[in-house]
Amino acid sequence: MNLLKKIIRKIKEGMLQEIFQELLWIYHYGLRYKMEILWYIFLGIFSTGMSLGGSVISKYIIDAVTGFDSKGLAPAAVFYILMQLMRIGSNAWTRRISTRIEIKVDQEIRADVYDKIMEADWEAMSEYHSGDLLNRVDNDVSSISSSVLGWVPDFVTQLVQFLGTLGIIIYYDPTLAGLALLSAPVTLVVSRVLMKKMRDYNKKMREASSEVMMFNEESFQNVQVIKSFGLTGLYGRKLRQVQARYREIRLDYNKFSILTSSFMSLVGTVVTVVCFGWGVYRLWTGHITYGTMTLFLEMSDSLSASFSSLVYMVPSAISAATAAGRIMAVAELPKENREGEEQVEQLLEENRKGGVSVETEQMAFGYAGGKMVFEHVDFLAAPGEIVALVGPSGEGKTTMLRVILGIVNVKAGSARVFGRDTQQKIPISAATRRLFAYVPQGNTMFAGTVAENLRMMKQDASDEELYEVLKLACAYDFIVRLPDGLNSRIRERGGGFSEGQIQRLSIARALLADVPVLLLDEATSALDVATERKVLRNIMQSEKNRTCIVTTHRPSVLGICSRVYRIEGGSMTCVGEEEVQKMMMDF
Repeated sequence: MNLLKKIIRKIKEGMLQEIFQELLWIYHYGLRYKMEILWYIFLGIFSTGMSLGGSVISKYIIDAVTGFDSKGLAPAAVFYILMQLMRIGSNAWTRRISTRIEIKVDQEIRADVYDKIMEADWEAMSEYHSGDLLNRVDNDVSSISSSVLGWVPDFVTQLVQFLGTLGIIIYYDPTLAGLALLSAPVTLVVSRVLMKKMRDYNKKMREASSEVMMFNEESFQNVQVIKSFGLTGLYGRKLRQVQARYREIRLDYNKFSILTSSFMSLVGTVVTVVCFGWGVYRLWTGHITYGTMTLFLEMSDSLSASFSSLVYMVPSAISAATAAGRIMAVAELPKENREGEEQVEQLLEENRKGGVSVETEQMAFGYAGGKMVFEHVDFLAAPGEIVALVGPSGEGKTTMLRVILGIVNVKAGSARVFGRDTQQKIPISAATRRLFAYVPQGNTMFAGTVAENLRMMKQDASDEELYEVLKLACAYDFIVRLPDGLNSRIRERGGGFSEGQIQRLSIARALLADVPVLLLDEATSALDVATERKVLRNIMQSEKNRTCIVTTHRPSVLGICSRVYRIEGGSMTCVGEEEVQKMMMDF
């Protein structure tokens, strides 16, 4: 009665319900392969049947040998060999099917989770470290995919083995069946303790594993900085500290697991000795034959093992459920708002020649849990204009571009786009991102060739189109001088090219998108003043009605801007011509 009350209380507390929901989430993937899983279960049952049948036949073989019953020996031997061959064949087929399903499920979950992370709201996703996300997509997904065949299908197979073994023992000796099940109550009690411990340890180990991956990822991304500052020794020590925490948790669980399994092994040994003693007694008194004695020993071990396997599937299910919970947390992040995609496409088509304007009215924005970055902001960038955003670092220039790109959502006021030839104004969202080409701060080149990087924005672009945008970005000359030209390799994070070259390639890539609005976030900071001015003039001359918004710390470019907005202290103000001239003179 107390046990029942405790189970009910646990369900009410939500732990078992949470585990159940997580297992259901896993199996909505497995159900897509239900026919293959059913075939897998059938083969498992068939293999179990062959194993049990082989054990029974071995009894008759031994009885035939010890009783000199030569007539029954040959058929029994033939059946025994056939059963073993069929069992081997079905096991091989089962392994093949399980591997195929596991790979399919693993790749499908990885792809689905990847898509959901990429489609998730940026602010919600930024709560997770990229190393943690990688660990979830890698290690947690692997745990889930292997459990698709390691829970229900294996449970059915083990249950059939348990019931089949129990039936055989009861048929020959009901007392032995009772003795073989002596470990059952102990196993159930231990599994109750193991259930909560396993879930706690799994959570701790996965969190610690994520910490190690986060540390490694950040270190590798910033290896140049670490070397430059002479911090390799410090980071080596930090890694060992992170590893020590994981090692401590892993060893704690290992100790717990060893103690538990050792205790269960002791219980199993006691049961085996009791069963052996009973079999010896029955053989001594003449109630059973040598073949039956051999069968008893084999079946008692099999019964105890199959029962333990059934019980210990609970910890494996908990491990998979814990992994599923971590995946669900990121897979169920809120999605970006992509409403109005058809309106955006229509706006783009109707205003390819006229261009697109960007405006905000009384716009306010602040990151979740932080202070307001903007309040009551009015802003306008129209076709044919270069509009600059200036101000101290950390005041919100990059955040303003995130608002314009629909990566973050305004808290009050409005942020909209509209065409010169249309009056309809469309609220900025993830859908309006189709109108923008963005060149962010830092190195945004990917490992691959120059051509592959450029064609990300237009996969069917010809070499002539690539050369055209390279000329506009003042990158043509240094690319054609390379031995492999457009096919020159760019290493990870732009390795092999200077910062100024990478910036010009990034601008060329953005221009290839052929969209009405170009956003440059400190994208010309590594260029000399003359090249910077030339690039910006080329951009605007190539498309008279392009809208260009730039963030900059360098007033040298302000002279060719239509308007300049200063961002400071949560406000944005349009700077007058005299102040712009003063800023340029001070520079």
